[in-house]
Amino acid sequence: MEANHKRPLKSHEWVMNDIKRQLQAGELVPGDRLSSVTELASSYGVGQSTIREALSALKAMGMLTIRQGSGTYVSAPQEATAPPSFMNDELWASRATSLRHILEVRKMLETGCAALAATNRTEADVTALAAIIASMRERLDDEAFNEQADIQFHQQLAAATHNPILTEMMESLSAKLHDSMRDTRALWFYSQRSSAERLLNEHQAIYEAILEQNAPAASLRMEEHIAKVEKVLITKLSEE
Repeated sequence: MEANHKRPLKSHEWVMNDIKRQLQAGELVPGDRLSSVTELASSYGVGQSTIREALSALKAMGMLTIRQGSGTYVSAPQEATAPPSFMNDELWASRATSLRHILEVRKMLETGCAALAATNRTEADVTALAAIIASMRERLDDEAFNEQADIQFHQQLAAATHNPILTEMMESLSAKLHDSMRDTRALWFYSQRSSAERLLNEHQAIYEAILEQNAPAASLRMEEHIAKVEKVLITKLSEE
């Protein structure tokens, strides 16, 4: 596959648009396997992280399918721009309302957790959070792994408050957290045309505020992190 270098590459968005152009022009057809991340990075003259972000965005649009250990493939037309499966559920409105309620609880609980973690965290807490972030970055294309790591990050953040009651509250919400994070990740990728790397960067920003022991910043970044998905949900519900 040859890249089109008619204009300077400014960001992952140009890489995404160029691959999208090839898809729309029929240069890449359903079932085709794209070149490896390493080969694409070399072809476009960019870093591998830029390629991963472009591919993740196209995956979020339903244009590509990333198969762990196999490669990246062009999706069938009927798969393109498909919303998350749970949005086709007959109980979608009820489920979305419940999910919004969980997000409201998370926003109230986790913004406080983030601030307290920034104040009370130990070096061991920082090391544990950094390890989770590193593992997410290493396995960026493995959504199942990152879904679990996302939950682990939020639970480890609660542990870093060193307040046993807060930790217990987070653990009691474990099942609901798992379901809500799976659905909000899917909705985030679809509605925002975002990528796993951008979501990871939000976790990184929260981690850095905790590392710097900046409680106001940690609370604000957590609130922004949750509020973005909450806004998407409210918008979707208003369309019903």
